[in-house]
Amino acid sequence: MRFWKKVLYLTCCVAMAGVMSDAAMARTMTAAPTVGSEPVHPVVVPYPAPEMATAQLQAALARAKVSGKPVLLDFGGNWSPDCWALSGVLAVPAVSAWIAQNFEVVLINVSRRTTNMDLGRNYGVEISGMPSVLIVSADGKLLNANNVEALSVASKMTPQAVVDQLAAWGKLN
Repeated sequence: MRFWKKVLYLTCCVAMAGVMSDAAMARTMTAAPTVGSEPVHPVVVPYPAPEMATAQLQAALARAKVSGKPVLLDFGGNWSPDCWALSGVLAVPAVSAWIAQNFEVVLINVSRRTTNMDLGRNYGVEISGMPSVLIVSADGKLLNANNVEALSVASKMTPQAVVDQLAAWGKLN
């Protein structure tokens, strides 16, 4: 009798593990926050050292396989006002919490368009506008190939428009 209880217990554990991994893969986007159109404070040095990009990308892709979240790749430079504006929106507490729930994020410093450009090419994209945002599924497919430069005018957009664009991309997963 004890043997069959153990078999039943192990069967349930295996079944639950399958359900959990399926749930992670079938993630749905949580509701985007309402942030309105009031200006936010730009973040002037949002990107880490350029040499960190490859390792951070690999780590985010590994986390995405477990979490089922898409990966948000933010290509930009610490010299760009549009990158500062995007980073300012991402730093709003409601937005940063929402981003953390729905995306694995990698900030990729391209310096003056001289570094890490190959990371975009790996997804079939030539990075030119700053910032360029790529949304990559947990299984490594580029989801927003048509408009990776949609936020390259972030300094001219309302914070809500930025959040709405990110939410639209997140639903592509």
